[in-house]
Amino acid sequence: MTPPRAKPAATLTSSRAGGNPRFVLGLMAGTSADGIDAACVRVIGRGANMRASLVLHRHFAFPRGLRRRLLAAMAPAATTTEEIAALHADLGEVFAAAAGETIARLRRASRPSLIGLAGQTVCHLPGRRPYRTVTLQLGDPARVAERTGLPTVAEFRQADVAAGGQGAPLVPWTDWVLFRHPTLARGVQNIGGIGNLTWIPPGATADDVVAFDTGPGNMVMDGLVSVITGGRQSMDRDGRLARRGRVLPEVLAAWLKHPFLRQPLPRTTGRETFGRPFIEQELPRLRAASDIPADWVATAAAFTARTIADALRGMCRELTASSPSSTRQARGSSVHGCKDVQGGNKSDPPTPVAELIIAGGGARNDALMALLSRELPRVAIRAIDVFGIPVDAKEAFSFALLAAACVDRVPANLPQSTGARRPAVLGSLRTP
Repeated sequence: MTPPRAKPAATLTSSRAGGNPRFVLGLMAGTSADGIDAACVRVIGRGANMRASLVLHRHFAFPRGLRRRLLAAMAPAATTTEEIAALHADLGEVFAAAAGETIARLRRASRPSLIGLAGQTVCHLPGRRPYRTVTLQLGDPARVAERTGLPTVAEFRQADVAAGGQGAPLVPWTDWVLFRHPTLARGVQNIGGIGNLTWIPPGATADDVVAFDTGPGNMVMDGLVSVITGGRQSMDRDGRLARRGRVLPEVLAAWLKHPFLRQPLPRTTGRETFGRPFIEQELPRLRAASDIPADWVATAAAFTARTIADALRGMCRELTASSPSSTRQARGSSVHGCKDVQGGNKSDPPTPVAELIIAGGGARNDALMALLSRELPRVAIRAIDVFGIPVDAKEAFSFALLAAACVDRVPANLPQSTGARRPAVLGSLRTP
C-alpha cells in the first residue's frame, strides 16, 4: 500500500444529539496481527445518545514480512528499541495507507473528518495492583494525521491505565451504546485473538455493564495450525480442521484449570498468556494425548467455547442449570439481570433467557459456533452481521465511536470493567 498524499486539514467539530451526521474512520489491528480493519461510520449525537451506522468496511492484510516482524517483537519475546521504533513508524505508514485507500472509495459526502486509530498492541501486561499495568500500541498517529490530513485520535488505553485501570477492555462502553435493550439481557462476545465479553442486563445503565476477557479466542487454534502446517497457514478457515478432530478431554480439563480463568474480575489477557509460550508448553501434552493434529485444533476450539460459555453462565444463573458441562460459576463474577422464561410445555424448545451477539473472526468458525450452541442451548446466538456490522468490522467500528467520544470530551471507559478509579476521556488527538 502506498501512503496517500496529504489533504488539507479537516475542521474538527463535535456533533450534538440530534445534530448533523459526522463520519469517523476507525482503524483496528487485533491481537491476531493479521492486518488492518478500516470502518467508516456515520455518527449522529454524542455520548449515550449516539446513533451509528456503517458506511464502508475494508480489510488490509499486513505484508508477510511486517507480520513476521510484529509477531517476533510481541511480548514476551525479546526485541530491541530500534526495532520497536522502526515498527512504530512503519505501522504508521501502513495505517495511513489503509486510511487513504478506504477514503478514496467513499463518496465525497461521506468522507470522514476524524480518524480513530487503535494501533497494534505488542505488549499488554495487566497489573494486579493499581498503576502497575503496562501496555504498548504501535502505529505512529502523527504519520496517519500527516498523510491523510485528518485529525487522528490514538493512545486510547493510556488514560485508563493512568487512572489505575488495566487499559482494557475499552469497547464495552460502545457495546452498551449500541446494544442496550430495555427488556432483553445481551452479551456481546468478540472472538479475535482473545475473547472478550460485554454483559448488558435489561435496561442497563453504563454502570451496570460487566466486561472482561474470557480467555483465548482464535489465538490457540491459530498457533496450533501454524505449527501443524509449518507456518503455511495461520488459521483454521471455517473450522475445517477442528471439525475433523475429536476433543481430548484430559487436555481440555487441564487447560480449564489455567490460572487466568480463576482471576477475579475485571481481568484481561493477551498473547503473553495464550500465544507462543502457551503453544510451546502444551505441545508435549497434546502429542502424548493424540498423534492426530486435527484433535489438537478441536480441543483448542472446545477450550475457547467452554471459556466463553462459562463466562456467560457466570453472568446468568439460569444458564448453569441447562449446561451440558458440569461447570461451577466463574470466581469473582456475579449474576446480572437474566430472567428464566419457561416454555409452554415440556416438549417446547427451551425459551432463550439471553442473547449472545458474536463478532470477530471466530464467528466464521463453524466448528466453534457449533460447540457454543451445544454449550448454551438457552441462549439465542447471533452473528453481529444481523445488526448491520460485519463480524470483522466490529472493533474498528467501536474505535470510530471512541474517537468521537474523545473529541466530545465524553468519558468512555467503564471503571468496573477496567479497574480504573474514575471515568476517563480516552485518547490523545494528533492534528495534521
